[in-house]
Amino acid sequence: MHDAPATSAATGTSAPTAEDEVVGICQDLLRIDTSNFGDGSGPGERAAAEYVMGSLTEVGLDPELFESAPGRANVVVRLPGTDPTRSALVLHGHLDVVPAAAADWSVDPFAGEERDGLLWGRGAVDMKDMDAMILAVVRQMAREGRRPARDVVVAMFADEEAGGAFGARWAVDNRPELFEGATEAISEVGGFSVDVAGRRAYLLQTAEKGIGWLRLVAEGRAGHGSQVNDENAVTMLAGAVARIGAHAWPQQLTPTVRALLDGVADLTGIPFDPEDEEGVARLVAALGPAARFVGATTRNTANPTQLDAGYKANVIPGRAEAVLDTRFLPGHEDEARAELERLAGPGVRVEDLHRDVALEVPFAGDLVDAMVAALHHEDPDAVVLPYMLSGGTDNKSLARLGITGYGFAPLRLPGDLDFSAMFHGVDERVPVDSLRFGTRVLDRLLADC
Repeated sequence: MHDAPATSAATGTSAPTAEDEVVGICQDLLRIDTSNFGDGSGPGERAAAEYVMGSLTEVGLDPELFESAPGRANVVVRLPGTDPTRSALVLHGHLDVVPAAAADWSVDPFAGEERDGLLWGRGAVDMKDMDAMILAVVRQMAREGRRPARDVVVAMFADEEAGGAFGARWAVDNRPELFEGATEAISEVGGFSVDVAGRRAYLLQTAEKGIGWLRLVAEGRAGHGSQVNDENAVTMLAGAVARIGAHAWPQQLTPTVRALLDGVADLTGIPFDPEDEEGVARLVAALGPAARFVGATTRNTANPTQLDAGYKANVIPGRAEAVLDTRFLPGHEDEARAELERLAGPGVRVEDLHRDVALEVPFAGDLVDAMVAALHHEDPDAVVLPYMLSGGTDNKSLARLGITGYGFAPLRLPGDLDFSAMFHGVDERVPVDSLRFGTRVLDRLLADC
């Protein structure tokens, strides 16, 4: 589709295509440190947002940059579609990344190094790869004077890695007019390929678990460490943490997970019985590295992640705290919270730090058909299946405006690449051929959706 340089409608001169540009754009973004520590101490997204502004204004677009707080920058631009009567599509990414400890990496995590056909760096898959594909495709369309099939709102948000309070959530609450007329959205963590029984299958995200970051608080009687104390806050908290961490949550399969496992059963010949947990586990395992994502979507989860208590070896503190990362299935938030309260036990209080909704939408409709068709155009023999993300995306914030969100960052990946381990992992990297594939798919999607 893009074998030769495109021709600019305005100048008649040759210009680089999206495939020509995408790797360089991704490298540029990776070299901008946008680490989000979740406490406001990071560098912020301003430098990356200014890069996005420059990329878009250079091709004649008129984006808007706005800050929710100093340094916490977001960029939005609307591309008019050929059919103004249709509802708009939001195409969004986030500019922040989780921190990276350079000593643990094989390369500098902010050097954007290309090695062995792979682009390395923090954000290479989460999600500066998709950001680069979006920018490359939009730039090409602008240079060629092409318009998408309908209005497309391109948004690059801050703060997704800490819940979006300075990014998508802030924009939805304070600038809802930017998304006027939008009914659907596309973002990260879907559209990537996995090998299943010798067939390539693309996992299109149609659901994501809800988020509950919770604090456990135990309050007891402070005292001398040498004395008997049956109201020790540390003991009460430790019991709660142990019970919650060891709890075996029951298997509960939502419609999205059932549809995925049905598709895997068709590819592998492994029978699918929703009541057979061992059989379900075999089907999940058949997804290879993606089993990490999918396995966590068959049940609610709750993982203790932080502990804080005491200040001296011989002092029993009066208060002890822990933090939990809980993820609940669509429709199961209340029962999950009730179970956590029970497991915490007497004397331990459960407090909210951050909560956000679970999402689940049908694997059907014109947009889904267009995404599937765009993938099949580039990979005709592949299978496309729905799946649920065990984490969360900025689609949660857009859902507050009634916008239906999907995960579709199309990447054709080598079967031996442990893609799921790249997310928030050490030595994060993405194949350059996958980036070029994604630009072709995304370009076709915007023309047809």
